[in-house]
Amino acid sequence: QVQLVESGGGLVQAGDSLRLSCSASGRRFSGYPMGWFRQAPGKEREFVAANNWNGGVAAYADSVKGRFTISRDNAKNTAYLQMDSLKPEDTAIYYCAAAGVTYGSMYVDERAYDYWGQGTQVTVSS
Repeated sequence: QVQLVESGGGLVQAGDSLRLSCSASGRRFSGYPMGWFRQAPGKEREFVAANNWNGGVAAYADSVKGRFTISRDNAKNTAYLQMDSLKPEDTAIYYCAAAGVTYGSMYVDERAYDYWGQGTQVTVSS
């Protein structure tokens, strides 16, 4: 079992940057593909970014491609989402997640993820 806790959210202005962290506890963290999702008020949760079990490959939503970077440090049991050039439409609660299949590739569908953090709020003002 894996427990995930996000941190690093906050209130920023358009064009600013934030780095979200996802601290994991439990066994076999290094083997789980990781994903980041977000949910804006009144909207469904949507895919943001994902990487495979060792961070060698990654996928991004078109809306964040070129601005966001997903990474991980398995030795520190931590995943990251670097967010640059933030826009007001990036405002949402951001969740990290771990897939249910170890040592797999990245997944863009949230149904592939079994473990979720509590979320961290990101607010971008214009």
